[in-house]
Amino acid sequence: MEANVWRRSSRSGSNGACVEVRDQGDSVAVRDSKNQAGPVLTFPPDEWRRFIAATKDGEFDAGQNKVSSSRTTPRSAS
Repeated sequence: MEANVWRRSSRSGSNGACVEVRDQGDSVAVRDSKNQAGPVLTFPPDEWRRFIAATKDGEFDAGQNKVSSSRTTPRSAS
């Protein structure tokens, strides 16, 4: 991921219902693409990687009851 550039998934539709992600080096920032001036959540890079891995593994799929210690907790944006 290119540092300090907001990106959104290539799978995002044109309805604007998506989030954008930015690599900030020591953290990963996430914001709502419809409210770019709104709040930003930041995560340590290792927690973000665990979240992405769990997402790809289907841990958060609707109807799934998987529970894992890999769930992340957001930090306050600075």
